[in-house]
Amino acid sequence: MAPLARLARIIVLLTVVAGLVACSAVRLGYNTVGEVSYWWLDSYFDFTPAQSPRVREDLARLHQWHRAEELPRFAQMLQRMEDLVPGDVTPEQACSFMTEFRERLLATARQAETAAVPLATGLAADQLQHLQHKYDKNNADYTSEWIRLGPAEQKEKRYRQFLDRAEMIYGRLDEPQHQELRRDVDRSIFDPKRILAERQRRQQDALQTLGRIVRDRVTFDEARLMLRGYVERALTPPGAAARAYQDALVAEGCRHVAILHNSTTLAQREAAGHRLRAWQRDLRELANGR
Repeated sequence: MAPLARLARIIVLLTVVAGLVACSAVRLGYNTVGEVSYWWLDSYFDFTPAQSPRVREDLARLHQWHRAEELPRFAQMLQRMEDLVPGDVTPEQACSFMTEFRERLLATARQAETAAVPLATGLAADQLQHLQHKYDKNNADYTSEWIRLGPAEQKEKRYRQFLDRAEMIYGRLDEPQHQELRRDVDRSIFDPKRILAERQRRQQDALQTLGRIVRDRVTFDEARLMLRGYVERALTPPGAAARAYQDALVAEGCRHVAILHNSTTLAQREAAGHRLRAWQRDLRELANGR
């Protein structure tokens, strides 16, 4: 996903349970997201001295809007998750939160358009080259971190990631749960090569979209529609095979969440409830400017 779309995603991800980080880190991360996002975006675009003040101001306004409008929604989402914790859950219930998360991501992306469009129309050709170089570096890093690993190493890495996230929510898992987690990883359709191919498709789409905006000197409304189309394509791949693979990965993740949760003990569910309540408290305090 390109930086213009990822700007929205950064802010959202810092506020939801999918981040799976300690509450103190959520507060610190969210309160500094404007500055962190600026430097992150700058690494992609290499802002000029004339662009930097406007970008910082736009990020500050987007952050303020998100704090007031979106954090309470995420707190409510976590409350609904907590309500489900005592009982078993179905894959469909787990997926309902994925659908809601996507809706919130789109809402933030829409709000970011006011900032993204002037930025996109003011880019220079050398900044698009800088973006291409950044993409190339990211792809090389992903290749090193995933594709160059053997199948067994990939599975072990995935297993460790899932285990860390699960134990952040539920506390220590027992041996049968470890075994089930390994079976889930072994059965997974996750394919780093397909993930990289989709990343590269989105990157080329972003470069082509931004290139047209810069080259054709389009109007504000035209640029907004072009960027909106890009975000929609980034979230939902246009190719049937890519969409089917993405949907299958999401469905697999929802099944995994349900299987893991339904295997947990009373003590583990109590730990999950405690964690969700703590995150809710943090989000509500952040929404109030604390």
